[in-house]
Amino acid sequence: MANRTRGSQDTITQPDMGDSVPPTLALTGERTVPGIAEENYWFRRHEVAYEYVLERCSGKDVLEAGSGEGYGADLISTVATAVTCVDYDLSAVEHTLARYPRLTIHQANLIDLPLADESVDMVVNFQVIEHLWDQPAFIAECLRVLRSGGELLISTPNRITFSPGRDTPLNPFHTRELNPAELRELLEDAGFTVTEALGVFHGAGMQALDKKWGGSFIDAQIERALSGQPWPAELTDDVAGVRTADFLITGNDLDASLDLLFAAVKP
Repeated sequence: MANRTRGSQDTITQPDMGDSVPPTLALTGERTVPGIAEENYWFRRHEVAYEYVLERCSGKDVLEAGSGEGYGADLISTVATAVTCVDYDLSAVEHTLARYPRLTIHQANLIDLPLADESVDMVVNFQVIEHLWDQPAFIAECLRVLRSGGELLISTPNRITFSPGRDTPLNPFHTRELNPAELRELLEDAGFTVTEALGVFHGAGMQALDKKWGGSFIDAQIERALSGQPWPAELTDDVAGVRTADFLITGNDLDASLDLLFAAVKP
């Protein structure tokens, strides 16, 4: 494969924001964003993966491929040597640039990353691959931009629990969801060595909320959201009170996990 260099034409220029504070990025259902009470469960469920991998990002050149709102990359930038973001959505790129000035951000397709071969130590790809049409091409790009021994950290909803019994994802923004075996196969077929296979689960506090809300705290939120009616104050308060500590990350019983969290190394 020919060497590639970073495409400067894909870099978004920092605007003059003056003293204004960038607003919260609009919630579309395609991504989660911080600062919205009714969205807090999903935000914390995503955020826990960033917290879990934070230490291993220390002192590394990191790429977040599919950075969305930018909150995760910003957290990583507190410990990493440098963090570069790539996202296809221009509104997300402009928001990230305005809100998180420590980050370098490119607007580009994830199957054609605007980075040179072997230019980063780590690629983070959380809750994104299920949105992509050509998943093998993206994983091949991750392999290309990583240095030898570099890591790909990837999370995605577990198809078994997220869209149970279905071939077509329940989420209209998802193209293909994966179960643990399928994610491992995707990574290994590209040439990666899987070093960790973990899952995100409800901890004790979330299990108590499952029981309180009729067996599934997730279903309680979805039912209220689809009804179009205002949420009961008690449900809003319970959702707003969720923290990353309410989730558990473990390698036990992966098929029952909510989300998958895999680490894979480039030989």
